[in-house]
Amino acid sequence: MVLVLALALWQVAAQAHGSVYFPPPGRIAHRAHELWFSGPVRRAFLTEAAVGDVLPSLGRMAAGFAIAAVAGIGAGVAVGRSRRAYALCNPVLQFARAVPPPALVPVFVVVLDFGTPMQIASIAFSAVWPVLVNTAEGVRDTDPLRLDVAAVLRLNRVERLRFLLLPSALPRIFAGLRLSLSLSLILMVFSELLPGTADGIGYTLTDAQSRSDLLTVWAALLLLGVLGYLLNTALLAVERRVLGRGRSTA
Repeated sequence: MVLVLALALWQVAAQAHGSVYFPPPGRIAHRAHELWFSGPVRRAFLTEAAVGDVLPSLGRMAAGFAIAAVAGIGAGVAVGRSRRAYALCNPVLQFARAVPPPALVPVFVVVLDFGTPMQIASIAFSAVWPVLVNTAEGVRDTDPLRLDVAAVLRLNRVERLRFLLLPSALPRIFAGLRLSLSLSLILMVFSELLPGTADGIGYTLTDAQSRSDLLTVWAALLLLGVLGYLLNTALLAVERRVLGRGRSTA
């Protein structure tokens, strides 16, 4: 309701002032439809523009996010299970977590040069820390009484991981995944703003800015906002399903 009211006020104010810098939301939505959702269909009900702009960006983001999720959960479980490993690694994790993600992109440009490998690597490296830290904290917060019961039942390491540690850490893991998803979206756009990119939403944004096409700039921002909302909603749905299943089997 608040969003609808804000858009309505924006629409009225933009039409009243007629500023080229703040076009009405209706024109922005129409421009986004023209760019990505109209024209000849090329693949799986997607237009040629969507295949050329949206899918490459989502592919880079998905690859970086998947690498960060797998590496973060695996390393987080290993660190969280050992007090000594946690004590040794925690200062490094907190330092890496505090570094602004865009600041690391120039390092990857030097190491990997411009291109898709650099973009995926920068996304994965920056997005892995929230998952790793939250997973380690979740594993460490496992109820000691349950650990004692597992020892009495003589559960092996795999059984403890499957039936005790991971279910206990799942809420913290998903909290890290949500933050990692947001960082992945930010780094995806930032990496596509750099030279050497020939497609993607970030490239469209830079190209429109160079041509002073502010309507397309706003349309790209609208698309990014919608994608972020949809991806976060999908992850929340997975979280509710997984956590609900875990509670029902507990």
